[in-house]
Amino acid sequence: MGVTPDTIILGDCIESLRKLPDRSVDLVFADPPYNLQLGGDLLRPDNSKVDAVDDEWDQFESFEAYDKFTRAWLAECRRVLKDDGAIWVIGSYHNIFRVGTALQDAGFWVLNDIIWRKSNPMPNFKGTRFTNAHETLIWASKSRGARRYTFNYDAMKMANDELQMRSDWTLPLCTGEERLKDETGAKAHPTQKPEALLHRVILASTKPGDIILDPFFGTGTTGAAARRLGRRYIGLERDPGYAKLAKERIAKVVPISPEDLDVMGSKRAEPRVPFGQIVEAGLLRPGDTLYCPKGERAARVRADGSLVIGEMAGSIHKVGAMVQSAPACNGWTYWHFKSDKGLAPIDVLRAKVRSQMAA
Repeated sequence: MGVTPDTIILGDCIESLRKLPDRSVDLVFADPPYNLQLGGDLLRPDNSKVDAVDDEWDQFESFEAYDKFTRAWLAECRRVLKDDGAIWVIGSYHNIFRVGTALQDAGFWVLNDIIWRKSNPMPNFKGTRFTNAHETLIWASKSRGARRYTFNYDAMKMANDELQMRSDWTLPLCTGEERLKDETGAKAHPTQKPEALLHRVILASTKPGDIILDPFFGTGTTGAAARRLGRRYIGLERDPGYAKLAKERIAKVVPISPEDLDVMGSKRAEPRVPFGQIVEAGLLRPGDTLYCPKGERAARVRADGSLVIGEMAGSIHKVGAMVQSAPACNGWTYWHFKSDKGLAPIDVLRAKVRSQMAA
């Protein structure tokens, strides 16, 4: 059956997944039970009890039972993913290695593991282990040979002050006003994730209008972030109380205006323009001269788009590498032409051709 996006489906995760159509969602974000295997109450030094995860939904009778559950929901998620879709799964040391094995066995292709370093982790009160200050996210495409998955590389670079985004992310735990509370003032959900984490995941790996499936919806962090960023969501949740909180939470979210959802586009997604096309368009002519950035070296343009300098001839990239005695060169940024404002990279001419192609 078809499911209308921006919906919370109440019921068992695997049973609900089986009702979704094949290849119907663009991204899966899964925050499954961690199977924490707690051996009793966790106490602070003053003997007060820590509000740890001891809910029934996080308890499994054995590793085998947890593995069976994991393989079942992963198989269904892979079925409902579009061929160019991807999945994110988050977990702790208790479960993420088992989930990672199941992911690969199911046919997913791991793209990255991301370390979410918590800037405000809970201390290790017993002093028997290192403070558990991180969780791991696995990002995987549907299969190794799948169609191109979405990755907004340049948007992530821009979000990181124009530095390539690394696989270790430092973000705080969900606290303050963002942390949902029940009628007693206690945490409504023990493992509520910060919206900042979902903001980054969604911005990195989806486009506006994409449908994001969260099979363990909880109090709706994925839905809230998706709505704010102009994406659609389908949430599966078996606890009516959590589903109610999620619905109320998402209803309060104000979506970002469509014109503000644009992000830095990737050059890889733009149409390929060979240098010969610049010559064909008359933006440069055979016999024109190109210069290195400082104007110290000059090469002559030929009719077929090759360059010649002394005894060296070849593409803009090959000749650029040869004159620098370098293994490689990006000729588009290395070679410059004379403009009325001085030397300008030939990439300016490529951008002009691309704009004409898009018109």
